[in-house]
Amino acid sequence: MSENKDQKFVYDFTEGNRDLKDLLGGKGANLAEMTNLGLPVPPGFTITTEACKVYLASGEAPAALRDEVSAHLAALEAKMGKKLGQSDDPLLVSVRSGAKFSMPGMMDTVLNIGLSDESVAGLAAQAGNERFAWDSYRRLIQMFGKTVLGVDGELFEEALDEAKAAKKVAVDTDLDAADLKKLVTRFKKIVAKQAGREFPQEAREQLDLAVEAVFNSWNTDRAKLYRRQERIPSDLGTAVNICSMVFGNLGPDSGTGVAFTRDPASGHAGVYGDYLQNAQGEDVVAGIRNTVPLADLESIDKTSYDQLMTIMTTLETHYKDLCDIEFTIERGQLWMLQTRVGKRTAGAAFRIATQLVDQGLIDEAEALQRVNGAQLAQLMFPRFDEGASTELLGRGIAASPGAAVGKAVFDSYTAVKWSRSGEKVILIRRETNPDDLDGMIAAEGILTSRGGKTSHAAVVARGMGKTCVCGAEDLEVDTKRRRMTVGGKVIEEGDVVSIDGSTGKVYLGEVPVVPSPVVEYFEGRMHAGADDADELVQAVHRIMAYADRVRRLRVRANADNAEDALRARRFGAQGIGLCRTEHMFLGERRELVEHLILADTDKEREEALSALLPLQKKDFVELFEAMDGLPVTVRLLDPPLHEFLPDITELSVRVALAEARKDANENDLRLLQAVHKLHEQNPMLGLRGVRLGLVIPGLFAMQVRAIAEAAAERKNAKGDPRAEIMVPLVGTVQELEIVREEADAVIAEVEAATGTSLKLSIGTMIELPRAALTAGQIAEAAQFFSFGTNDLTQTVWGFSRDDVEASFFTAYLEKGIFGVSPFETIDKDGVGALVRSAAQAGRETRPDLKLGVCGEHGGDPESVHFFHEVGLDYVSCSPFRIPVARLEAGRAAAESKGSDSR
Repeated sequence: MSENKDQKFVYDFTEGNRDLKDLLGGKGANLAEMTNLGLPVPPGFTITTEACKVYLASGEAPAALRDEVSAHLAALEAKMGKKLGQSDDPLLVSVRSGAKFSMPGMMDTVLNIGLSDESVAGLAAQAGNERFAWDSYRRLIQMFGKTVLGVDGELFEEALDEAKAAKKVAVDTDLDAADLKKLVTRFKKIVAKQAGREFPQEAREQLDLAVEAVFNSWNTDRAKLYRRQERIPSDLGTAVNICSMVFGNLGPDSGTGVAFTRDPASGHAGVYGDYLQNAQGEDVVAGIRNTVPLADLESIDKTSYDQLMTIMTTLETHYKDLCDIEFTIERGQLWMLQTRVGKRTAGAAFRIATQLVDQGLIDEAEALQRVNGAQLAQLMFPRFDEGASTELLGRGIAASPGAAVGKAVFDSYTAVKWSRSGEKVILIRRETNPDDLDGMIAAEGILTSRGGKTSHAAVVARGMGKTCVCGAEDLEVDTKRRRMTVGGKVIEEGDVVSIDGSTGKVYLGEVPVVPSPVVEYFEGRMHAGADDADELVQAVHRIMAYADRVRRLRVRANADNAEDALRARRFGAQGIGLCRTEHMFLGERRELVEHLILADTDKEREEALSALLPLQKKDFVELFEAMDGLPVTVRLLDPPLHEFLPDITELSVRVALAEARKDANENDLRLLQAVHKLHEQNPMLGLRGVRLGLVIPGLFAMQVRAIAEAAAERKNAKGDPRAEIMVPLVGTVQELEIVREEADAVIAEVEAATGTSLKLSIGTMIELPRAALTAGQIAEAAQFFSFGTNDLTQTVWGFSRDDVEASFFTAYLEKGIFGVSPFETIDKDGVGALVRSAAQAGRETRPDLKLGVCGEHGGDPESVHFFHEVGLDYVSCSPFRIPVARLEAGRAAAESKGSDSR
């Protein structure tokens, strides 16, 4: 990125506001906003994301940055009446990262910049507390050594543990000034040995190196992994916030904490958060000492507590959302260090959205934007059966809900390794840190013996939607011996445990699960009531009702039988967008398909088709009855015929053994011959779809007749069948014209024979690039298009989904080639471009052309927004994804309406 000479790279907290997140990052923008609101924010300034982008592109900070920092630093020194690093009463600052989107613990922070061998004495004199000064100095060397100089953080932790052991104390607050002086000396020796240089004594050098370290932390492995997980763009860069230090480690009248304006786990109003006396902020989120509940602050320091409660109300009303707040109390003076819209669980998101509507802070349209399909999907996961026989191991803090079962593992590497082998695991740690991210992603759930709802494990787990239980103090976690002990019982690595993120309970063994109340609601088995589960159901009901009112996209189901169709209808399906008829040819009917394939004469083929006809018709009658009054799109036979025949290897062995015994079965010999004849190197690009209908006389005609006769029977029974016939794998209009001519003739015969008028529409799947590119021509013969995005993605990318996902997709995701699998979320630039152009060309030919999608993307939240944007009429997905698609279709409509109004 090139540098603009007139560009401004540094902003004082008094200059920004919350709308400048792109430039100042989330933390800097919100510090500025709180400053504007008149809240007690320590003075400071922010280095912009633009400066970071220049640094990352060129390897050097912008030329103007040093002078700008110097000017703002001088202004800060004048405001504070002290200078950075001066020997008597020094100014100390923190250097904190702050990207546009919250990335908790993923990037670097350094506190107490400005301390040195000389200035530590001045700080002690100014504070009247020698222990505090040396504690602050050891913290600086520890954080600076790890984040700036790349020293292994475990070396500092081991030295600290040894100092506590030598003093025979359990916590670092029991170390006195003399102990901490010795620890500082040891920390400096660790730095000199491991970093190959002395710890810098010049304050400005500390500051400049810390700023560069924060810039560099944007591209650490853990930061890149987190961005991929959360789909955060990699080109945003991070801002750097330089803030005058306030100290929570000055004694019992000081402390630090994290607060939420509502419970981020449940959404309920109340006093939620953690407080730690005589500590700095990193101690809380790291979980190295167990905190006390925020409510206890009222008895510790009522004045600060009351002021904090007032500020929390101010912030929630101002931001109109749950706020996550970091604060420090320095000798009875409250300071606000950060606020942001807080991460929350899925259940909390729905509850909070409706609560804010009831409070008049937001309207229904905004409430709809505050939740998403991924959260709704989480709420549909099963939960533990409370009536099951269980062995309770212990109980911690319910940090992120869900029911997670897996084998106990005690480090991130094992979690990833076992997960890749197909094992479900629970990652168990004393406390997690940012280096555990890959293991947290791989695990079904996270369990820690330390920390609270604001610890690293809790915050990251909530953001990812992972089940998490924190602060289970009864559990003694021994990561070196790979075991956990509780009440004399030892849980070894590999033992199965179950954790309940809604209650905080930890069980030995696998606990059975029961359906989610949200699923029971969608299936009509639960209604809104008074208890907690029903409160959640009521919130989901209200938001879904609004989404259904505003959405333009209709939502259909992929369903192949009446049972699935009825379930889909309960979940809110407005029809069937894909009925795969090949599923009707399996089981006992496979033998009839074999007869069709083995037929040598027209008579044998007609006999096989005649046997299949009534069976297909019966299936369609049941389907049309289940979806009466709603459209049902039936796809004619699509897969290669070899899929209905025995496996070539198994059959070859069977025939060979039979021939050796001289009792070979004539039918097996014919089957083997047919299997060899139909064998294809790449069957997904071979004899399938419309090609089958064109080369096997009567196959598609039989299916069309079954559909037409079933529709006529249903109509004559006073029903309202709305069948649509879909021809798969069309690549040219001529194929569709031939099939349609045959189908129209069959339908006319059925109408004449039954005395009914059948309005059956005939269309095609657009699943080949050529079909998309010639959509204008194909629309001349098609009454509707349904985009088969599974096959379209395969053919556009040249990927075989069954093979590539297991072979190289992981590498592509890790290298950033994919942000997400193109089979999971539609590739807008490639596959999406074909969908867009085909939809436009089709409607230019036939303005009333109905457009839908029936690939897996139909239930993907991000893809649903794209399909709304390009003007499709409906999406179709599996029954359990229907509520997600409904919600996202509503969000897409509300979002586009909001954009139009702006």
